[in-house]
Amino acid sequence: MSLKGLDGGIYKPLSPEGIQTIHDASLTILEKTGMTYESGLGETVDMLGKAGATVDRDTRRVRFSRDLVLQQIAKAPSQVILYARDGKNDLDLTEDKVHLGTGGAAVKILDLETGQPRPSTLRDLYNLGRLVDRLDHIHFFLRPCIPTDIPEADYDVNMFYACLKSTGKHVMSGVNDEAGLHRIIDMAAMLGGGKEQLQAKPFISVITSFAISPLKLCTQSTRIMQACNRQRIPVALSAAPMSGSTSPMTMAGTLAQLHAEQLAGITICQLTHPGAPLLYGGIPGMANMATMGYSGGGVECGMMNAAIHQLAAHIRVPNYNSAGLTDAKLPDAQAGWEKAMTILLGAMGGSNYMHHSAGMLESMLTVAPEQFVIDDEIIGMACKVLQGIQVDADHLALDVIDTVGPAGNFMMSPHTMQYMRSEYFQGNGVTDRKSRHQWDQGGSRDSRERAKEIVRKILADEENAYIPADIDHALRKKFNILL
Repeated sequence: MSLKGLDGGIYKPLSPEGIQTIHDASLTILEKTGMTYESGLGETVDMLGKAGATVDRDTRRVRFSRDLVLQQIAKAPSQVILYARDGKNDLDLTEDKVHLGTGGAAVKILDLETGQPRPSTLRDLYNLGRLVDRLDHIHFFLRPCIPTDIPEADYDVNMFYACLKSTGKHVMSGVNDEAGLHRIIDMAAMLGGGKEQLQAKPFISVITSFAISPLKLCTQSTRIMQACNRQRIPVALSAAPMSGSTSPMTMAGTLAQLHAEQLAGITICQLTHPGAPLLYGGIPGMANMATMGYSGGGVECGMMNAAIHQLAAHIRVPNYNSAGLTDAKLPDAQAGWEKAMTILLGAMGGSNYMHHSAGMLESMLTVAPEQFVIDDEIIGMACKVLQGIQVDADHLALDVIDTVGPAGNFMMSPHTMQYMRSEYFQGNGVTDRKSRHQWDQGGSRDSRERAKEIVRKILADEENAYIPADIDHALRKKFNILL
């Protein structure tokens, strides 16, 4: 994926009038209802009060005037570029440019050999990074699983180390605390030639779940978010309400609340450091009203996440959102149709940075190595849709049609040879298009088994040295590296 990227914006679930109505409703929510906050945010609340917000410390309520919000969101950059160390996967997050990658915080992984779920480890995270590094249609690596086998005190630095060692694609993750954030920035600066170089071409970024829906600021995540702002590290303002649980049952109501949360977060960021690079991070979801758990596979998730791009574009801020989730417990047909719908809707909608798009199962609780391969295929197909159909003299092929003539055959035409591998999506090998006889001879394997074989081949290959030996030695001397 080049810096240019692919353009979406061809699916618009909200009309222009709908976008404006939701935007106005969100400004009303912030002005009338406002946000509450956890303890420990005294400096942030003081900053908001000095800027003109109405602060009631007795009830812990902050109300934002329209003028304050509109003034601050105008300062947010309309373009954010997330760089890759491999030089091939820089991400231009602007307008309708589309990029899809991994995401999540799964605590289980389906073992490649047994197929059974087990706790995910630091080695699993590293291997998934190596896998994603080789899958061409997955554009970035956002930590997909939590290493459950390392001490919490060593989590942040080891998690980023495993990601940066395994892939040259852009790396994003959340962090546990401000101290961990500063260690990660130090690590990345050592890899990137210094802090100024890192800020100029950031190859890491941070997720901050600053808002606890509905309408509550989380102390730790908000402080991490502001620390990123001050360090010029790009930040995704993650907020993930579930309709019927932590937001209204209706899609419009969920979007209005979520947009209000995002406007508040952007306001805080720009007051903290004007021009701070950020991603509008709305992730609207649905509650399973039978269990009150999260339901990630509904087609409405795809619709609402496409709408999120429209709302972010309305205020000229690039967006981060979600696609590719499923409620399925293993890579089966349900996972296929649920993932394909939300990935395609998000891509056609023009979302700039869609995480969760590869590997996730069981409503974000589980990942499977083979699912990354299958999802790479789905993402590739979605990106093919965005390319459209090229119409020019060579593609119309009038001379070719005339040369072959009526009742002829195009099979051996030089024109066919020229375009047979570029006109149509080729895939990574997981899709089977053999005859039944050939399929039987090959062991009658289904897509999951074919995907597993691709995983095994990739992981058996020589590892790329994304961290040079001298820097690796320095990192291990400075940090408690456990991989």
